[in-house]
Amino acid sequence: MIDFSDSSRKTLQWAIDRACKSRSHLTVLYPYRLKRLQNGESAREMRKKIEDEARSSFDLLENDLLTKVQISYDFKTEVGFLANRVEEHSKNHTVCFLVVNRDLRTSQRESFDDLVENIQIPVVILP
Repeated sequence: MIDFSDSSRKTLQWAIDRACKSRSHLTVLYPYRLKRLQNGESAREMRKKIEDEARSSFDLLENDLLTKVQISYDFKTEVGFLANRVEEHSKNHTVCFLVVNRDLRTSQRESFDDLVENIQIPVVILP
């Protein structure tokens, strides 16, 4: 899970290192919510704008962190609550563990607590 902060970049680097060592596939998830429409913007327009910005941010990380490593990976943007998105993804894919940084716990405490209580996979929390 990524939010493009400096701490999530470090978390991504840790996940990349683990994926390289275990020769695992890495999925980088950017969950988001459509909170407020602005200036007559439609939900579709807002969603496209958020996803385009996320893709641009991921492209920069990809260039810095992923182009030199030999792992398979994908990037997903998904609308919804963090816990729901992770749970849904883990139903349809084999997930060894979820990597998040501790800043998520303070910035999205309710979502984080719901995630940890209900997820059926190990969660690695990085400082």
